[in-house]
Parts: sequence; structure tokens; C-alpha cells
Amino acid sequence: MNDTQTGQKQDDSLWVEQVGDGPVVATAIHAGHEVRRDLLPLLAIDESTRAREEDPYTDALVKVVPSWIAFKRSRFEVDLNRPKDEAVYMSPEMAWGLQVWKKPLPETEIKRSLEEYDKFYDQLYQLLKKIERKHKCFVVFDLHSYNYRRKGPYAPPEDPTENPDVNVGTGSIDRQHCGPIVQRFMDDLRQYDFFGRHLDVRENVKFKGRQLAQWIHRKFPGSACVLAIEFKKFFMDEWTGIADIDVIEEIRKALHSTLPGILEELQKNPRCRRDTHEH
Repeated sequence: MNDTQTGQKQDDSLWVEQVGDGPVVATAIHAGHEVRRDLLPLLAIDESTRAREEDPYTDALVKVVPSWIAFKRSRFEVDLNRPKDEAVYMSPEMAWGLQVWKKPLPETEIKRSLEEYDKFYDQLYQLLKKIERKHKCFVVFDLHSYNYRRKGPYAPPEDPTENPDVNVGTGSIDRQHCGPIVQRFMDDLRQYDFFGRHLDVRENVKFKGRQLAQWIHRKFPGSACVLAIEFKKFFMDEWTGIADIDVIEEIRKALHSTLPGILEELQKNPRCRRDTHEH
């Protein structure tokens, strides 16, 4: 597929992606729920608990932009947002105290999971390199969600002063290069009329972004600005998994409302301007 073509393709079991126009890309690396067949008998964790710690519906939100990639496998198989040596949860300490496996995983299975990790990052590199060649600079929406009712389905939610509607993680970002983009994104998202209110959007309150953002910033210094965007699960019941589709659609519209500002800030950045004779 060349730079001017668009279309959807996928690895049979690992991810689905679309390559389109524009300098904004979205990823959903924790949206997946699938676990490969050989691992299913080894799981100690039940399906509903596993689903509660995943980021459902973020694979719908990525489609706010023409270029996106969504991982289909569960983070309990391999976690793409951890360094490679931590990507397979080997102990409860690595997984919020949860017992993931009935017994230690065979080395062959760990190796297969880490091969999936490498395949995804290889594919992501190819996707981003293509966009960098075409646009010089680009922005990544690294989309996630987080729980705020951990005490139980009938217990009060967590304190909203420490749990914003949207947490924007910027821990590995180059402020000089990306600072105006971060600020414009947050300002525009706050200004969106969200069912008659404004979203509480804050930076680095819950999360600062992790492996995906750090990896992209290392591989594409001076080109990439990764916003690790965590939505509080106010759009769903985190205990049943049932979502409010209207709220998800409104989140998608709110994200879409930030795109003109991001494009404007990219144009203002001298590092990101292409020569007029380039195509």
C-alpha cells in the first residue's frame, strides 16, 4: 500500500488497522479481549475480571481519525504498554494483585507472546514511518480508559478531584516541540459542549503514559507528539461491561473537535513545515 492509498488490513489474529490521510494517528492497545487458544486452559483469572482491567470500546474511538491501529489480544496475554521484559504478567504483583495463571507459564508460551509484542511494534513503526515521510510531524492519540469504581458495583465512586473525566499523559513528551499541541488539545477538549457540561480534562493526574508513548518518542524524536489519553469509564458500567453508546459517540465527537486545533498547531511549528515544493 503506498502513501496515497487508504484501506483496512489486519494480521489474522493480532491487530486491525487502517491507513489514511493526515498527520494524526490513533492506537487502542488495550482494547483487545482475545486470548490465544493454547493459553485459555492456563488462565486462573475469570473472564469478567479480565474484561474489567481491559479498555473496552477504545477500538471504536480510534476511528475518529483516518489512520489507526487496534490490538485484538488481551493485555493479559501480552501488555504492549509495558517494557518487553514486563509485558507478560508473571506474578500477581505485575497485575494489580490478580492471579492470572494457574501455574507458571511454559517458556514456549512466553516466547510466543513476546513475538506478538515484537510483531506489533514492527508494524507500528512501519505505519508511523510512512506518516512521518508524508507529513514530517505527527500526533498520536494513545487511547485508554480507567476504572473509578474499584470498591464494587454498589460502592461510591472514587473521589472526582483525583479522577478526571480525561487524563492526558505527557510524561515522555518534548515540551518545546509538543507543548503547544498538548495545551491546544486540552483547551479544545474542555471547551466542547458535552451534553450541556464541560469535561474535566487534566494532565498527568492518574497516568503519565508508558511504553507506547516512550517508544514512539524514542524512535521518532522531533517528529512525534504522543498524547496518552485515558478516559474515566463514565461511559460504561465497569462491573457489567455494558456501555452507553450515546456517551461513547459523544466522546468520539469531542475528540474530533480537537483535530482542527492540532493541525493548526502543527502548521505553526517551524520544525513541522514542509517546503512548498514538496508533495
